[in-house]
Amino acid sequence: MTQVFDEAGIVYPVTVVKTSPNIVTQVKTKDRDGYEAIQVGFGVRKEKNINKAQKGHCKDLGNFEVMREIRTSEVKNVGDALDLSQFVEGEKITVTAISKGKGFQGVVKRHGFHGGPRSHGQKHSEREPGSISGGNREGGRVPKGMRMAGRMGGDSITVQNLKVVQIDTEKGEILIKGALPGRRGTLVEIKA
Repeated sequence: MTQVFDEAGIVYPVTVVKTSPNIVTQVKTKDRDGYEAIQVGFGVRKEKNINKAQKGHCKDLGNFEVMREIRTSEVKNVGDALDLSQFVEGEKITVTAISKGKGFQGVVKRHGFHGGPRSHGQKHSEREPGSISGGNREGGRVPKGMRMAGRMGGDSITVQNLKVVQIDTEKGEILIKGALPGRRGTLVEIKA
């Protein structure tokens, strides 16, 4: 993240997203596949690390590190490139990415429990979850969906209504107002 100033001197906290052109590798149609979508590939991978099926599928288009499918009704041709020209400064976008993994966490951090009281004869119950089930409703079993300690993070997070502040087509960078989910190097999907 960094910050940029506009012409009026207003500062915007922004996240810099590095992009590369997405090459259309397959076009799916309603009559052949049952739905409309395009498959795009981007990034570069060593040829020795690509299996024969993907080599045959991509043919002369390149050795792509990542392949994704995007549902769209826009007609594209195989080999077309999707780049930053489809975005406009000031427009609202939707960003999806995988959030940072935080490992095994307790109920206070994971679900916002406030813990037990320190008084009334309780010694070590500050961060405990408390009772997890009674005997009548679930018959002594733990109900489904009970919030407990466990792995936190590593989820697909979608943030809507983010603003495009600047676009640098020469460097292949787009500056988006606010924070995005994930760490540095996380794969980010941007939709207009």
